[in-house]
Amino acid sequence: MTVRPDLNTTIPSLLADAARRHPRRPALVGRGEILTFERLDFEADRAARAFLASALEPGERVAVWAPNMWEWVAAAVGAQRVGGVLVPLNTRLRGGEIADILRRAQVRCLVSIGPFLGRYYPDMLREESLPDLRRLVVLDGARSDDESWESFLAQGDGVADDLLARRAAAVQPTDVSDIMFTSGTTGRPKGAVFSHERSILGGAAWRDITMVTEDDRLCVFGPFSHNASYKAGWVTGLIAGCAVYWPESYDAVSILDLIADNRITAMSAPPTVWLEAHSHPERAKWDISSLRFLSTGATTIPLELIRRLQRDFVGTIISTGYGMTECCGSATQTLAGDPAERVVHTVGPAIPGTEVRIVRADGEIARPGEPGEVLIRDRKLLIEYLDDPVATREAVDADGWLHSGDIGTLDEAGYLTITDRLKDMFIVGGFNCYPAEIERMLLTHPAIQQAAVIGIADDRLGEVAKAYVVPKPDTALTAEDVLAWSRDNMANYKVPRIVVVREALPMNAAGKVQKFMLKAET
Repeated sequence: MTVRPDLNTTIPSLLADAARRHPRRPALVGRGEILTFERLDFEADRAARAFLASALEPGERVAVWAPNMWEWVAAAVGAQRVGGVLVPLNTRLRGGEIADILRRAQVRCLVSIGPFLGRYYPDMLREESLPDLRRLVVLDGARSDDESWESFLAQGDGVADDLLARRAAAVQPTDVSDIMFTSGTTGRPKGAVFSHERSILGGAAWRDITMVTEDDRLCVFGPFSHNASYKAGWVTGLIAGCAVYWPESYDAVSILDLIADNRITAMSAPPTVWLEAHSHPERAKWDISSLRFLSTGATTIPLELIRRLQRDFVGTIISTGYGMTECCGSATQTLAGDPAERVVHTVGPAIPGTEVRIVRADGEIARPGEPGEVLIRDRKLLIEYLDDPVATREAVDADGWLHSGDIGTLDEAGYLTITDRLKDMFIVGGFNCYPAEIERMLLTHPAIQQAAVIGIADDRLGEVAKAYVVPKPDTALTAEDVLAWSRDNMANYKVPRIVVVREALPMNAAGKVQKFMLKAET
C-alpha cells in the first residue's frame, strides 16, 4: 500500500494541497457549520501563528481535549504545521486520567473545551500538578480567568509570513506527528508514537478500503481523539478531498437524520448503532440508500443484523475489519460480496500492503485453522511507545512484526478469525477496556483493599465491566458507593455496571486472583 505520488507527506501539507485542489469543497461538516478546505487551511495557519507566538518549539507536545469540532482539527494541524506533536485526548477521561497523560507526554500547551457534558473541563485539572504545562487555551465558553481561543489566535497576528513558511517547510515526513495513548495490560496507558508518513499511510489505508473520492461524504463515528475518526477519518478526507461528517448525538433518529439529510456514502459504526437505526419502527421514513459502504465491528456482531443489512442494502458493501491503534487502525477487512457468515465470523484478509501471521506458543507459524497469536507487519506501525523501550521491544520484534496480544486463526483463503485475547481486554460499545487499568483506579479509592474486574456480556454494548472489591478493614463500603465514585473518577465506558463487595477474592498459591472462578459466576 502506498500513498499516491502526487500527495504530500505531512499532515499539514495534505491540508494545504487539498485547499489548492478543492478550495471551496466542504472539508468538515458538523455542529451546524460547513468549513471548506480553503477555510480550514486558513484557520490552521492562524493556529500555527499563535503557536509560534507562544514559543512552541519543534517536537514539543500540544494536547487537544475537546469534542469533535472544526477547531479541533485547526488546532491539531496548526500545531503540526510548526513542528508540534499532537496528543489527542478523549473527552470521556477525567481529570486524574488526563493529568497523568499530560505529565508523561510533557505537554506544553493544552487546548481544551470549556463547558461540556455538564462540566467545565479545565476545572478538572485545577488541583493537578502539571509542571510542564505552560498554556491552557479554552476553545469555547472560556471563563474570564482562562485564555480563550480567539485571544490565543489574536496573539499570532503579528507573526511574519516568512517565519511561518520556514517552520512549515522544516517539517519532514519522518518527524513525529502524534502520540496516541492506548491502554495496556499493565493497567497504565501507553503512548504510541507515530510519524507523519505512518499516520498518512493509516489514512490512505482507510481511503483504499472505503474507496472514497472527492465526491463522497464520509461519516466518522466517535471522537477525533481515536484513530477511527482522526487518521481513518479527517486525514482520509484530506487525502481523498471529500467532506467529513460526524454525529452530534448517537440515538437512532439522529443517525438516520444525518445519513438521509446529508446523503452519507460511507460510514463505520459499532453494531449497536446499526442495530438501533435499522430496527427503528419508522425507519422507512428515511431514505438512506446513499450508503454504498457500511462497516462495523469492534465487538460481537449479530448474524441476523448483517443478513438484514445485506437484504435491505442491495449493492452496498457491508464489511467488518480488524486493527489496533499501533497499526493506525487497519490490518484486515472483509471484501465486497462476502456472505453474512463470513462478515460475522471473520474480520477478513489482510489489506494490501499489510502482512498477517499466526504464530503458535512455540514460535512456529501456525497452519490454516490452527490458533496462535496474531502478528501484523506493515509500514504504518508505531515507531515506539513513549519512554518505554521494554514495552516497545515486547510489541514489535526485531523482524518488524507487531505482536497484537490477540489469538486468532487464518483459513485457507487468508481470512482472519479472532478467537480469544491474550490481553485481558474487553470492548464496551467500541471502546477497549483493560481490567488491570480499572483495577488500578479502583485501588485509589480510600476504602478498597483489593479489586478484580472482568468483562461480562451486555445486549446493547457488547461487554461491560463487572468489579469485585474487598473493603479495607473497619471500613464501610457498598456497591452504590463504588459505582458513584467510579462515575466521578473514570471515563464512563470504564465504569463497572455491576459491583460485588466481598470479604475475599479467590486466590491461587501464587497470590493471583483466579478470575476464571469469578467468570464462572456470571
